[in-house]
Amino acid sequence: MNATAPLTTTTPPGHGARADASAADPAGAGPTAYEHVPEACGNSAGSAQPPGVHASARIRAGHNGRTTTVPLLHSDGPFHLRRLRPRGDRARVSVIGAMSAPLGGDRLTLDVTAENHARLEVGTAAATIALRGPTTAPATYDVRLTVGEHASLNWLPQPLISTRGSTLHQTCAVDLAPSARLLLREEQQLGRTAEPPGLLSTRLTVRCDGRPLLDQHTLYGEPANAWDGPAVLGPHRAAGQLLVVHPRLDPGLPPLLIEDDPTAGHAVLAPLADVPALLITAIAPTSARLRRLLDTGLAHVLAATA
Repeated sequence: MNATAPLTTTTPPGHGARADASAADPAGAGPTAYEHVPEACGNSAGSAQPPGVHASARIRAGHNGRTTTVPLLHSDGPFHLRRLRPRGDRARVSVIGAMSAPLGGDRLTLDVTAENHARLEVGTAAATIALRGPTTAPATYDVRLTVGEHASLNWLPQPLISTRGSTLHQTCAVDLAPSARLLLREEQQLGRTAEPPGLLSTRLTVRCDGRPLLDQHTLYGEPANAWDGPAVLGPHRAAGQLLVVHPRLDPGLPPLLIEDDPTAGHAVLAPLADVPALLITAIAPTSARLRRLLDTGLAHVLAATA
């Protein structure tokens, strides 16, 4: 990943007259409509509703008996959705940023559904960068993934970068049918080059047939406690995980330490209790090293499902 220098101004690039879709898409085919939440008039105490963008995107994939189709792509604000060339029988969609986001006060939602028997992969074209904006109010980014019977979803976004002064609350809620398959990757880069991170809160919840499989909450950056201590990240500034849910996985597989060099990062592959699912958790000094650790863990998982 190409890192950029730390911010030297209080207003990051891209705010004010926010970059619209025409800047990201020279052909002018991208969306330009979004709902801007104006700053409210202050009350007698001087409080005001922070400015921000409310935006959402929806992706729905189905199966017509022969192949996977994507009949619904709807987006606005910073989201631009683009169909990619299928890979085998798997449909693919890329989420492309159409403006700077998330900034402080933004509320973003992405909803992805793979209906029964559909095979879908969704990724992002570039890293998501959390920026401060003109307010210290937190931004929210909520991702909802739904996978139907005998359907398969790969959710493979590029890293999320938390920059100095930003506050982002991100959630990912997954609902799986009993026979669904899931490959989910999450990566966080805490700060850019020589820059401390902002405050980043992430929560991942996964349910299968209504039964909780995983509920994990992480909190990085000041004023969170001990996030950079030896029990959490230590000197590392990249963290991530990869979750695989597959009916052919053996829930009795033993845990595996993928790398034990503390200077180069390490990862642990562990099965979830009594379900066909494996979770790889990794920390590393850089996002490139983190990706290599997760890919190594995924190779072990694929060997277990072959």
